[in-house]
Amino acid sequence: MSQQKNNAVIAGGLLFTVFLWGGSNAGTKWLVASWPPIWTGSIRFICAGFLLLAALRWTSWLGENRPLTPELWRQLWLRGGLSLALYIVVFNWALRLTAVSHVALYLGASPVWNLLWEERPQRTRASLRRYGAALLAVAGVVVLFWPSLHTTQLSVIGELLGLAASVLWANFGHQSRFLSERLGGAEVAAHTMWMSGIALMPFAVVEVALRGMTVNFDSLGVLGFCVVFGSVIAYALWNNALRRWRASQVVLFNNLVPLSTMTWAYFFLHEPVTPTFWAAMILIVAGVVLGQANWAKIFGMPEGF
Repeated sequence: MSQQKNNAVIAGGLLFTVFLWGGSNAGTKWLVASWPPIWTGSIRFICAGFLLLAALRWTSWLGENRPLTPELWRQLWLRGGLSLALYIVVFNWALRLTAVSHVALYLGASPVWNLLWEERPQRTRASLRRYGAALLAVAGVVVLFWPSLHTTQLSVIGELLGLAASVLWANFGHQSRFLSERLGGAEVAAHTMWMSGIALMPFAVVEVALRGMTVNFDSLGVLGFCVVFGSVIAYALWNNALRRWRASQVVLFNNLVPLSTMTWAYFFLHEPVTPTFWAAMILIVAGVVLGQANWAKIFGMPEGF
């Protein structure tokens, strides 16, 4: 296969991944409307984590499956599993209380929070560019959040939880990068998923006992979609792209996830598109692209830019 055709296949796989993640976000929104949020996150991650482990053990789709040292076990639990568990609890509650397209858009800003996390302001063009990107993203968050101040209290709490989920996702990304220095990306994802699910299960059982839940074919079908298509297949495609393209190229496709989520939510959940969504998306995506794109290679600028 020629390089051009190979790149087209990779790009198509990434677009399909974005499509699946949008559907998974909308599906999770549908689930948490009737299922307890902690239970939903716990059972999804347990199923997805063990399926990913099975794929690592019995196939070569996701790379190697290496034995874990006691130190790696400890790091995976403390840095990966617990940080992912905290994120999914906040994320699922945000979905329950506000529009899923808003939550996805807040998550879209998380790469900018990572940029701020990793580098203090400096008197360089690169630092100016990164902090300009952060200002654009913050402006998008303000545009998205502002109308909720004039509506219900639950909406305000939901928007705040969506913003908190964005910061927690940035933290999980930071922890994953540390773990990925010792393990492959698929291994990190598989172990942190099942570990976070197990860590949440005691709370999930209490939540089910207190709130109750209804299980039917529709809910099991949506859960299956989120696990198989939204986690395992999507991650296999994403990991395949990371093995062939630069990470900066692949990550830019994340900017399309809010649009995919909004489309799924509009057609399948009948969730209206809020007036501020498009303006906020333009600002946040512009901030992420400004902060993450390799401008030195695109425009032949000096490496420090």
